[in-house]
Amino acid sequence: MVDDNLEGQMATRLEQYRQQYEQLKAELVDIGFVCQGSVLERYTSCGNPNCRCQADPPQRHGPYWQWTRKVAAKTVTVRLSPEEAVLYQEWIDNNRRLRRIVADMDKVSTKARKILLAQAAKAASK
Repeated sequence: MVDDNLEGQMATRLEQYRQQYEQLKAELVDIGFVCQGSVLERYTSCGNPNCRCQADPPQRHGPYWQWTRKVAAKTVTVRLSPEEAVLYQEWIDNNRRLRRIVADMDKVSTKARKILLAQAAKAASK
């Protein structure tokens, strides 16, 4: 009787995990283009001693937008227009969302896997 109750609980949890997994899969459909890296807004100062960027307080030049990422273990930076910066930030956000969803799918799969392996072991022992 206790064994039947435990099996019922496991089946219920497994169904919950399947539903969670399907919800996560559905979220993947909405993800657009992806890109790795970071978008940075930079303000710089020049070498002209009479420039406003050298004043007290300094009024730096900018903003300048940059996309930074790692390529072959080296940092690569590309200057962007403000419009490009908006697009790159969207793509980077999509990439982060994609990685979060995949990590959540892995967590749900791990929980489901434990139940499925226990069911397989029980079936094998009969």
